[in-house]
Amino acid sequence: MAFFPDRPFDDAGALASEYFALSARAAATVDLSALADAGQLLLERVEARRWIYACGNGGSAAIANHLVCDCLKGARTGTAIRPKVHSLSCNIELVTALVNDMDPHEVFAYQLESLAASGDVLIAISSSGGSPNIIRALEAAKEAGMSTIAMTGFDGGPARRAADVSLHVDAANYGVIEDAHQSLMHILAQFLRQARLTARDQLGGLKF
Repeated sequence: MAFFPDRPFDDAGALASEYFALSARAAATVDLSALADAGQLLLERVEARRWIYACGNGGSAAIANHLVCDCLKGARTGTAIRPKVHSLSCNIELVTALVNDMDPHEVFAYQLESLAASGDVLIAISSSGGSPNIIRALEAAKEAGMSTIAMTGFDGGPARRAADVSLHVDAANYGVIEDAHQSLMHILAQFLRQARLTARDQLGGLKF
């Protein structure tokens, strides 16, 4: 796995050319059968009125928070589905209290122990796949009887192996991995919506 950038570039345009090419190669490494499994899992759980939880650190936290918008508001628009979606990364007061007063590795697991139930789904997002709080979240989800989806990069780390469905991006650049994870999030949200659009809505075009 080659790291990027592996040399200095004279201008941002030249770097962009290589970056976009690397992004395309990275996206092509995603297992599409696993992505199909993730989409079907989410659709079934949404229609069963189960909760979808998401978590991540740093840029991955932003993706987890964005997922709430696109799955709850975006997927619902023009359909009869009513997704129940929550990001464990979104409440800064709660997150900082847990990190300050407890083992910071428990920041997501602790929330799941209070909120989650059997049949719910956790989407854990970690570029490295090795963040201790992400691993603990996956463990807590399994203990609660939840299904799990992991979005990872680099070698996938323990998260890739621990999740029921692994959406792995084979790349070694955080920006490229996060871009791919953001795309996967959009794909899953748009899959949920288009799967339940009426024929009339589909003829009018998909508006996200």
